[in-house]
This record gives sequence, structure tokens and C-alpha cells, in this order.
Amino acid sequence: MSSPVEQIKERISIEDLVSSYVKLEKAGKNWKAKCPFHNEKTPSFFVSPERGSYYCFGCGAKGDIFTFVEEFEGLDFRGALKLLAERAGVSLPAYNPKEESEKEKLYRVVEEAAKFFEKNLEKNKQAQKYLEGRGLKPETTKSFRLGYAPSEWRALHEHFRGKLKDSDLEMAGLIKKNEEGGERYYDRFRGRIMFPIADSSGRVIAFSGRIFPEIPTKVGTPTEVGAAKYLNSPETPIFNKSSVLYGLDRAKESIRRNNFSILVEGQMDLILSHQAGFKNTIAASGTALSDSVFSKENVVSNFGLIRRLSGNIVLAFDADRAGFAATLRAAKIALSLGMDVKIAEVPSATDPAELIKRGGPDAWRGAIRESRHIIEFLLARVLKGDLDSRKVAKEIKEQILPYVGAVESSIEKMYFVKRISEAAGIPERALEEDLRKIDRDSKAEKEEIADSSESENKVRRKERILEKLLGILYWQKSLPNPVLDVPKILEDLNGVLKVDVEERKGEIPDLIFEAEIFYGETPDLEKEVKELLANLKEEVLREELAGKMKELYRAEEEKNATVSAEILRECQAINKEIEEIKNSRFSNI
Repeated sequence: MSSPVEQIKERISIEDLVSSYVKLEKAGKNWKAKCPFHNEKTPSFFVSPERGSYYCFGCGAKGDIFTFVEEFEGLDFRGALKLLAERAGVSLPAYNPKEESEKEKLYRVVEEAAKFFEKNLEKNKQAQKYLEGRGLKPETTKSFRLGYAPSEWRALHEHFRGKLKDSDLEMAGLIKKNEEGGERYYDRFRGRIMFPIADSSGRVIAFSGRIFPEIPTKVGTPTEVGAAKYLNSPETPIFNKSSVLYGLDRAKESIRRNNFSILVEGQMDLILSHQAGFKNTIAASGTALSDSVFSKENVVSNFGLIRRLSGNIVLAFDADRAGFAATLRAAKIALSLGMDVKIAEVPSATDPAELIKRGGPDAWRGAIRESRHIIEFLLARVLKGDLDSRKVAKEIKEQILPYVGAVESSIEKMYFVKRISEAAGIPERALEEDLRKIDRDSKAEKEEIADSSESENKVRRKERILEKLLGILYWQKSLPNPVLDVPKILEDLNGVLKVDVEERKGEIPDLIFEAEIFYGETPDLEKEVKELLANLKEEVLREELAGKMKELYRAEEEKNATVSAEILRECQAINKEIEEIKNSRFSNI
């Protein structure tokens, strides 16, 4: 019987998968599109049905259906395997607890905790009544897997005693050690309604807990007076706060279909929005909005994922001062990433959840339909205030023009300058002059963000190719009769990297699992390894070329013609090697 990977590939073609994420155009026997992994005006991203792969001649992105899902969704191999298996209707073999990696163990621990919290909510009529009072239907509560953490010091810890290790529960952020010392643990979440946070494939990775009941009867109980209204999981090996948004796993298909996302502040806002039929809603609660496409761990950030799904976003945060500040921060981040940002106000309500509860889906639909571009929204806000013309001009310069400067399109910038000029009575020339100053001040920052984003993208791609090669080597090494010459491939790998590869002990089980599942049925494994080595060499050469180009720029700045000429020759030689690798691949597409 063929492996799960082969079954999935038989049922999902590369063109069907990619076309569900980006618009493809026919190009001979292949398909082409604008690359989803970097900004471009002319399509350089090609999909080959014959080879079952894709390649971007602009940024070098390459791979098959699994690689595409990993890159686009920001998932690891197991997450991509789970997502594609569900889509293809393929059953995956049960994991052997004795062979599971540290990360896989944490996924299992957090999933077991989610079930524990769900069962406790079923027993707690008071919490159920509270959720119904907020407008949630019982089927919605069940669908979103809401739970309850008992108001006891060690309910979860005692429930899993003898079943799960304390060290695993602690690493998953579910229990804490007594702060006074000793080995005694207590539950992190106590007396709270629990909202499970999932990754893009639907695996539970963390929790956000809302205190309930809000005011305990006495100090000293597990949920004390003054405790934070919301408590979130700490960062763990499987939970990076800047790479996930609450509800994204449920919203992504609707975001793609409707070509816009709705970002709200709280979990209740999101759940009621979904219940009202707006399934393209995501929430920031329990996570951290990232101001770059990648996090410091080279994981695709939450805004990076949203932007890939759609460049259009509507922000609908709470109506209070903190909510307004959060809206402005989110808007600035989204604009800096090239997104079209609108603001939806919640009239006569404190947040979207209350608006939906009071006015139903129609009231929420009206707020979304009447949403305005962030600049129009801010302009109306400034002009509504009781300010003299001088203060209006000052507010526009400080509060609005930075957002105009963040808009990518020059035509759009000029439109907003004209719009502000007409509405506020300020000459366009004066606005343009101030805008140029803002653009000059932010130019270096924008270039740094763009360079950093591109660099991080390349580093991540190189790392993934290296992980695949190491997985194959570790897997082959573990076999009594390997089909590959492991020492020779290791020598080739070290030659490409120009350094000796270090063993990654903690990651070995994950890497072996991926290699065994992915390449176990491959008829010509040696050919696959050669292709991966070529891919890795291309990434290394691109990295080397980028370094040489910086050296060339410095030499030209110093007017050192001899050094410039030598570096230019080196750049040309590197470019030639890259072109040879690309041309060999292009001839096979």
C-alpha cells in the first residue's frame, strides 16, 4: 500500500492546491502567477503539473504541495501533513508515543488539556449560562471547543497525575512551580473560561482564559481578587505569539473567498462574528501582532499570513481609548506591509460582541459595510473636534500624514493629499512638503524592513532545505541497510555549506519522521538528494552574492576601482553558477 504522502499527492494536484491560494494563468503546459512569497509586478512563479512542483525565478521559492503549504501557512511538516491529509481524505497512522518528538508530545499534552477543560464546562451550569447570556448558542460553544478551568489550585495537575509528566505540563505552559520553592506545582489557569488557540492546521497550541466568576468570595482562593481579566499561555516550543491569530484556522478559507479579513480584539467578538455568518473574522486576543513578515525565529508572522490570504483588512476593535490605540497600531503595521486598511466603528456599543448581541447580524453587517479607509477615518475624527485651523493642521501633520506616508501607491498618496487639502483647507503644496519630510525620515526604516524581510525569507528557505537533507541522512543512518552512501552525501553537504554540519539532537526525531513519511516510497532517492543539494547550493550562492553586492557598493563609495573590478568579476562568476542551476531546472519544467 502506498504511503500517506503518495496517497495525498495522487488526490491533490499541485495546480489545484496552488490555485486555491493564488490566481493561476495558463502558460503553455505550465501555469504562472505572481509569487505569493515576495512582492512582484510581473509573474515569475511557475507551477509544473508534470513535475508536481513550483518554482519562482524571482525569489527562488521551490517545492511540492507539502513545501507550499508549509511556506504559505507557516506550518511545520507535521502540520502540513495533517492539513493536506484532511483535505485529501487520507487517514494518517497513529503516532507511537515512544517515538514522538518533544514538540509532538507537547501537541498531545495541550490537546488533552483542551479535552479536560471542555468536560469541565459541561459540568459547570453557571459558566454555560454566562456564555448563553453573552449570546453564544450551545452548538457554537461546542464548535469552538470552549472549556472551563476549575477554581481549584491543582485540578488539571491532579487529573493528569500518572498520565502525563509534570515537566511536559510545565513546558506546555499549563502548570507552574510554587514560587516559594520546592517541587510542588499548581495550575496556571484557575477559575477561567478557556478559549483554545489553534495553529493554521487546527492543532491546539495554547489557551486564553477569561476569569469567571469575576469576583471571588474571598482573598486566598485559587482565583484571587485583582487577578487579570484575561490570562494567556506563555510562549512555548509550539506557541509563538506573533505567528498566530485566534480563529485563523477557521477563517482562512473565508478570507480567501471574500478577499478581505475582519480583525477584532477579543475572542467573544470573533465567536459571535462567526456565529453571525462573518467567518472571515480573526482576533488578536491571546497573541501579539507582529510588525514584520517574519518573527525573530524566522516563522511567518500573523500579519504575514493574513496578507498572503488577502491584502484587504477591516479593523474593528473596542470603542474605548485602549481599543483605539490598538486599532492605530494594527493599522500602521498592516499599511507598512502593503495592505489596504479600513476601520469599522461600533456605534452605541463597547465592542463588536455587544453590537451583534444588541442588533444582530444586520447591525454588524452595516458596520462592516460602512467601514472607511484608515486615513478617511482619522481625517473625520480630527475635523469633528473643536480645534482652530492651526491645531487642525498640526493634528493632520502628526496624526494623519504618517499613515499617508505608509501607503505604497504614489497615486493613492496623491489622492489622499488632495482629499485632506479639500476637507481641511490646507494647500496641497504644504501637505506634500510635510509628506516628503516624513517619507525621508522613514525611508531608511522602510528599506531596512524590506531588506530584513527578504533576508529572513531566504534564511528560512535555506534552513528548510537543509532540514530535509539532514532528515534523509539521519533516517538512512538509522537503517540497517541504507540505500544511500551517507558519508559521501555528508561530504557533499559540507562542501556546499563550506562548514561541517552540526548534529541537531533535539530535532532528529522530527526530521527522521518527515524523511521516512515523505521519501519512504521514493523510487530514486539519490535523484531527490541531488535536487535538494542543488537547491541548497543555489540558496548559498544567493546569500554569497548578496554579501558581495554590499562589498561592491562600499568599494564604489570609496572610489576603489581595483577592488570594485575584482568584486564585480566575483559577482559575475556567482551569477553564472546561479543561472546554470536555474537553467537546468527551467529545462525540466
